Amino acid sequence: MIKVILCDDHALIRRGIRDTLADVPDIDVVGEAGDYGELRSLLRTQACDVLVLDINLPGRSGLDVLHVLKDEGSPVKVLVVSMYPEDQYAIRALKAGAYGYVNKGGDPAQLVAAVRMVSQGRKYVTPDMAQMLVESLTAPTTEAAHERLSDRELQTLVMIASGKRLSDIAEELTLSPKTVSVYRARVLEKLGLSNNSELTVYAIRNGLV
Repeated sequence: MIKVILCDDHALIRRGIRDTLADVPDIDVVGEAGDYGELRSLLRTQACDVLVLDINLPGRSGLDVLHVLKDEGSPVKVLVVSMYPEDQYAIRALKAGAYGYVNKGGDPAQLVAAVRMVSQGRKYVTPDMAQMLVESLTAPTTEAAHERLSDRELQTLVMIASGKRLSDIAEELTLSPKTVSVYRARVLEKLGLSNNSELTVYAIRNGLV
C-alpha cells in the first residue's frame, strides 16, 4: 500500500485529489495539511511514501518545502501538483528535489500513474516536460530574465501579475509588507522594469500567468 499525504491550502482541491486516489486499491491517503506548519506536524507523527505538494502555499511556498526536505535528507518522495504551467515551474521543482510534476488540470489517471511511479523512487515527467528537459540540455546557455529570479521572487512576480496587492501578498505569504516590497524591487531591477503594469505585461508574454 502506498501511503500518501496531501498538502494544499484549498480544501476542495485536497478533496478532489483524495477522492481520485481513494478509487485506487493500492493507494491510501493517510493525512492532509493546508500549510507548511500543518505539514511539519503531520510528518512528525505520520510516515508516508509520497507527499503530494502544491507550490502556492501560504507562508513557505511548496518550493521552500522542497528545499527544506532536501536539506534534511528526508526520505519522503515529493510529487508536485500545481495549477502553474509546466514550462515555468516543472524544472524548478525537479531541481529543488521533486520526483515529479503534474498539472491540476490534467487527467486524474495521470495523477495516479505519477503517485505510483514516484513511490518507486522513479522520476515522473510528462512528454512535454521530457522535451523541455532535452531542450534545456541542448539549447544555448541564454536564458529568460525571469529564470534568474529566486523562487520567492518568481512567486512575488506571479502574484503581482495576478492582480494581488502587496498587502494581500504579505498576508498570504505571512511576510511583512516591507519584505514583499523588497522582493518586488529586486524583481523590477532584475527584469529591467519600472512598475507593476510592466511586470504584468512581462508575465503574460512569458506565460507565467
